[in-house]
Amino acid sequence: MALLLPVSTGYLLSHSSFRGSPKPVPPFSLQTPLYGHQLSFKSCIFPPQKCRSIDPAVSSSSLASSPALKALIFDCDGVILESEDLHRRAYNETFAHFDVRCASSPSQPVYWDTEFYDELQNRIGGGKPKMRWYFKENGWPSSSVFATPPVEDADEAKLIDTLQDWKTEKYKDIIRSGMVEPRPGVLRLMDEAKASGICLAVCSAATKSSVVLCLENLLGMDRFQGLDCFLAGDDVKEKKPDPSIYITAAKRMRVPANNCLVVEDSVIGLQAATRASMACVVTYTSSTANQDFKDAIAIYPNLSDVRLEDFELVLQKHLVAS
Repeated sequence: MALLLPVSTGYLLSHSSFRGSPKPVPPFSLQTPLYGHQLSFKSCIFPPQKCRSIDPAVSSSSLASSPALKALIFDCDGVILESEDLHRRAYNETFAHFDVRCASSPSQPVYWDTEFYDELQNRIGGGKPKMRWYFKENGWPSSSVFATPPVEDADEAKLIDTLQDWKTEKYKDIIRSGMVEPRPGVLRLMDEAKASGICLAVCSAATKSSVVLCLENLLGMDRFQGLDCFLAGDDVKEKKPDPSIYITAAKRMRVPANNCLVVEDSVIGLQAATRASMACVVTYTSSTANQDFKDAIAIYPNLSDVRLEDFELVLQKHLVAS
């Protein structure tokens, strides 16, 4: 029997048929009232905000009647902005700049086309792990960094670091161009969460400097500095699908995992959230639409018509069912 997930846009998505386009069914209504300087990298959590964190002195009976949603956690790439092709462009410009050539294709620099990058980024989280995996599969390359393929671990690490640093700067140039906008509904949901006293966090596997630039440009400084917690790939030892980044965020906000709701766009992010014992909703992109999101508690094509009350209701139903 197919599992049907409620979606506020008027869709019911069936996991048994999800790999196709969502099929609309008659919309339903949710009869739930709507609830209502300079950045320092020394700490990944911003000054304390008035959000629904848990006071250890509060009794369990009081918690039973309190709102289920106490922290809303957004991924960045694919959730706050559609970034997959932007990253791909930055990688290809990097490979061309450093004349990176693998033995499998020595006549031209490495080039990742859209189809390949979609598969790669949905399999491996983080830029350095992507390149390391690719070079192991296709042979370590020659480049302007090393005329012959590196054989020592230290040289391999130096090549990866050099490429990633340059790629990050190219990605920043794209973001600074002003041509990139946040995905629909994201800013409104963040504002609704803050207005309702819900903790708000961004947890991204990407390099911190690039995520900071994205958030400053797409959220605006007020929203960015108003986050209750911000973590990037530099802040944890393991990348998604390892749950470390979400476990760390919950601890820093002092919110139990089952009162957190994560918004992700890919199976890798979904796995990280569920392994942290957190419920997760998915807003997929064109490159992740065919992934198996069976462990998500709700699936949305975008967040344009999703309200905070929809998140609160779907999390409450999930907790009751579990």
